[in-house]
Amino acid sequence: MKVLFLGGAGMIGSACADEAVASGLDVTVVTRTEPRRPPPPGVRTLRADVRESAALQEVLGDEEFDAVVNWVGFNPDDLRAHPEVFEGRIGQYVFISTCSVFARPVPQLPVTESTPRRQPVFGYPRGKIACEAFLEEAYRDSGLPLTVVRPAHVYDRTVVPVLAGWTAIERMRAGRPVVVHGDGTSLWTLMHSRDFARAFVPLLGNGHTVGESVNVVSGDILTWDQIHLELAAAAGVRRPLLRHRSSEDIGAVLPGWRDVLEHDFRHSMFFDTAKLRALVPGFAPAVSFAEGARELVAHHDKEPRLRAVDEGLDAAFDQLIEQTDSRPK
Repeated sequence: MKVLFLGGAGMIGSACADEAVASGLDVTVVTRTEPRRPPPPGVRTLRADVRESAALQEVLGDEEFDAVVNWVGFNPDDLRAHPEVFEGRIGQYVFISTCSVFARPVPQLPVTESTPRRQPVFGYPRGKIACEAFLEEAYRDSGLPLTVVRPAHVYDRTVVPVLAGWTAIERMRAGRPVVVHGDGTSLWTLMHSRDFARAFVPLLGNGHTVGESVNVVSGDILTWDQIHLELAAAAGVRRPLLRHRSSEDIGAVLPGWRDVLEHDFRHSMFFDTAKLRALVPGFAPAVSFAEGARELVAHHDKEPRLRAVDEGLDAAFDQLIEQTDSRPK
């Protein structure tokens, strides 16, 4: 099976390229610049800006593919030409969206593929919703063989899956408090990139997915306190000091966090995985967060340059810890 990745040189795309090659797929990756993560042996790499239809057509010629995966569509202008570029030459067009498109607060849990999509403020999911709407129209009007795939929160050994990143782990190791939004009990779902790839690759070339959307998520549910405690345990800290502050207070001190907390992380999110399990029989996550946390801490501990502390964030945490929650009691 011939598969074309538009982009896909980041954390999730690289894991999927590894899995695709291991599964015997013929993979071509198109990126604008040299990939930050070298593709696995056997992957063909081409250079073009996938948002430029003329450049894309030039590097692809008249080649046909069983599946095309768009990893880098963030607003409709990024992919507006794709229905025309790929007309009649592909079996499936997979758009990588995000589970952040679902309305917050979610009207009913668990989240399914039919949960309402709405985001009037937060730019990233707002752009993804617009992309989904554009491509769905192309599916209805011109027969674009569309599949929408929505990851939730994916991480690997290079990514500490909390907003404070490695700074939080350094503070815990130093016996200093770490700020957690809300009361730490809102529910969240994390998925290791290897598990995402194992669930994702079988969707390629699967005719049952055309015209459908699929949430590719783990069924593992954690609170934000549990996430921090697992990271602390992996870092060798038995009793980390967690301090809870409201999302509003954190956003006032760290404006760059305001939208993601207000419109995403503060809300409980867990998912019904029935559709994914029906399409990929037997799939179950293999990497627990405890294992993933140990892996990422070990990776960072081997590389001193990865363990840098964000001094501005460090000072902001100190400020938040010194102040009391300003919301009315």
